[in-house]
Amino acid sequence: MVSRTTDDYQAMVMAGCQAVCEPAFWAGFDRSSAQGFYDYFCQLTQHEPRRASMFGLPHYTWLCINPKESEDVGLAEEVLAIIPEFMKSPNVLGIGEIGLNKNSRNEVAVLEKHIDLAAINDQLILVHTPHLEDKRKGTRLILDILKADSRIKPERCIIDHVEEHTVSMVLDDGFWAGMTLYPETKCTSNRAIDILEVYGTERIWMNSACDWGNSVPLAVPKAMQEMKRRGKNASYVDQVAYQNPIAFMSQSPRFSKPEGV
Repeated sequence: MVSRTTDDYQAMVMAGCQAVCEPAFWAGFDRSSAQGFYDYFCQLTQHEPRRASMFGLPHYTWLCINPKESEDVGLAEEVLAIIPEFMKSPNVLGIGEIGLNKNSRNEVAVLEKHIDLAAINDQLILVHTPHLEDKRKGTRLILDILKADSRIKPERCIIDHVEEHTVSMVLDDGFWAGMTLYPETKCTSNRAIDILEVYGTERIWMNSACDWGNSVPLAVPKAMQEMKRRGKNASYVDQVAYQNPIAFMSQSPRFSKPEGV
């Protein structure tokens, strides 16, 4: 939401959104110093929650150096060193979105450092999987790295950006699967609902992409309308749109279930 206007917050409230869960993300350009990340973490833990509260929305966040900026291991280590200071913030749910972008050796090293930080501090994990042709390979690599660490519980990790060719491996290994809804790339609302019809609704959720590119903050409410158009009953829609995210995030003591949901 740091890339969005207050009009987006107002539209989300009008569409029935109950809370915001924002991962640490790429800024649209590569940041050049740990100080830049320090200011960004201040934005996520102090300023953005205040902006969201103006519209009655609880704001939750995650902390990390995003995979797109993980090639510089030295910078990543500097950023990792300042994250514990922000973990004390009341709106922080865990470490994320960590993962891989190009499946490089340096990205893997930084991913492992993030996983260690999450394990030491008993944090939930939110994972970014690569794009397009690297997605299957990267997803398999991420799952193997997480499973190799005995401290990590799959049910406390959500593997985001799953698509038709990766969702089964995520669910089969006991992890949560996230479908990021974009108007064109990654997963459209219609494709996401197709996936739900094939794989069911257990340990799977949809999230609206809100970033610097072509994205739609109201993607989940629009998907809810499409589910209704396809004949899904209110209980089904509620399970996917509200109860599943609530179930996962409630594993963090920082998360409070919205009233009436």
